Amino acid sequence: MVPVPSHAAPPRRTRRVLPAAALALVAGAVTLSALPGSAMAGSTGYGTPTIKLATSYLSGAVGATGDPTVTVKIAQSGADTGALTVSATATTHGSVARAGDVTVTGTGATREVAVRARGKGYTDLTLEVTGLGGKSATTTLRYAASGAVRNAADTRYLTGSSDSSAAVDVGGGYMVVADDESNVLRLYRRDASGAPVRTWDVSSDLDVDKEIDIEGAARVGDTVYWTGSLGNNKDGEPKEDRFTLFTTTVSGSGADTDLQVGGSYQGLRDDLVDWDKANGDRLGFAKGTADGQVPKRIDGFNVEGLEFAPGSGSTAYIGFRAPLVPPADGGKALLVPVTNADELARSVGDKDTHATFGDPITLDLGGLSVRDIRRNDKGQYLIVAGSWAAEDNSAPYALYSWDGVAGHQPVKRLDLPTADPGGWEIVVDVPDLAAPGARAQVITDGGSADLYGDGTEAKDLEHEEWKKSRSVTFPLNP
Repeated sequence: MVPVPSHAAPPRRTRRVLPAAALALVAGAVTLSALPGSAMAGSTGYGTPTIKLATSYLSGAVGATGDPTVTVKIAQSGADTGALTVSATATTHGSVARAGDVTVTGTGATREVAVRARGKGYTDLTLEVTGLGGKSATTTLRYAASGAVRNAADTRYLTGSSDSSAAVDVGGGYMVVADDESNVLRLYRRDASGAPVRTWDVSSDLDVDKEIDIEGAARVGDTVYWTGSLGNNKDGEPKEDRFTLFTTTVSGSGADTDLQVGGSYQGLRDDLVDWDKANGDRLGFAKGTADGQVPKRIDGFNVEGLEFAPGSGSTAYIGFRAPLVPPADGGKALLVPVTNADELARSVGDKDTHATFGDPITLDLGGLSVRDIRRNDKGQYLIVAGSWAAEDNSAPYALYSWDGVAGHQPVKRLDLPTADPGGWEIVVDVPDLAAPGARAQVITDGGSADLYGDGTEAKDLEHEEWKKSRSVTFPLNP
């Protein structure tokens, strides 16, 4: 008999009963594993946010329209930048601007910061980025506000330089502006406040070490002619770099404008003196250029305007800030036609090339002299007239129209306001003067102005972002 094997009963399965708290943890783990990594990180998984200003300095003006803004970039590891917020949290001088006067716009990693000025002066504004996980970071915006001005709605501020001295339109709503304290040409939007979108330092191309003291500009086609003041410096010392006439060639337009330095000529001052001597020294150029003679005297020698004669691409009018003719109160403003300006610009150091001149032209500007002159394609001119002496707004300024014909006298179109900082120095272009609603854009040289009430001249301010010239568009046929 075969024994039947005995089988052991199968083992009983046992179920482990977990406490309620443990079950909750397990369920929680399942839930968390289904969430995005950024959410799983928790407060300990987020990095400290970062906040970086494109520049730490910004300027504005009380009552201004469209003041400059500054870009700020933010980030936080483990977080979407769209979840971060930026705000102003503190100010050092609430009379200038408070935290609530700061507006931040935009989303994502780049935001734009604007400030509304309350009063003239300086303040440090604390900007804070608040990230996820309760973490934050701060940075400081150093802000300077100038006072309220007249014509505020039509005023814009060109920052980066306070000593604007000459300008030409380059199309597309942009202009190139020169500075008489440097050899840098700056490209600005004509209708907006802010920094230049592009700059060109012409020093190396022209082989100059010191400032040219650029004071005049005129455009013929794609060529822009620029001239230094041709006079001695403020100490009465002749400095050769200031005797420079040079050209730039324009390509493109608008924000895509480019400039290339062309020819130059440094003999124009000597040519003017020799020509005047040969004609009886009637304008006093030899005396005005003598060693020790400061340029800004009623009998001095100082050029501030440049524009071409009607229909000409070779004869250029040189406009003088000094002398007046005769050199006495009530004297007339002086233009001297250079009849071969195009040839001079191409001479590139040819010692056999010299300037030739037409008869001098005197204009009755009410005892004022030429600070700028500009022509349109209709042969209509606008002249900025100002004192031979004034560096700021301490003397009258006016805007005159003229037909460009020797013997014809200009007509005053507008007394320019002088209650605000800066002396009127530039007229950018000339509209059709007969058209209803015609307006002219006029720019100040604000280098001697105390913009922020601390006694510092603008040209001596430590930060370029606080330096600025004022541009105002005036109606000519109100």
